[in-house]
Amino acid sequence: MFDIGFTELCMIGLVALLVIGPEKLPKVARVAGFWVGKAKNTVAKVKAEIKEELDAEELRQAVREQNVFEEIDQFKAEADELRQNINKPMPSIVPSPKRAKKL
Repeated sequence: MFDIGFTELCMIGLVALLVIGPEKLPKVARVAGFWVGKAKNTVAKVKAEIKEELDAEELRQAVREQNVFEEIDQFKAEADELRQNINKPMPSIVPSPKRAKKL
């Protein structure tokens, strides 16, 4: 996490032993370990929450894309229906010669 090597860790331990003293060092190490554990736990929880949010956002995006595809399919169906209606023969407004004689 902090990219600390073994020799660096030994130097930190030696300096802590000299500064804090042999009587208080175990208690300080315990407290430091407790807080490091708490920090790691908090970081893990934050990572999990971020991952959940990203997964939820991906799901929302997929739903939006699905809705877009459904709308495209609906527009295609309407366009096909309009195309069929356009291709149907229209009844003539001008009367045929047979109908004209009857009038």
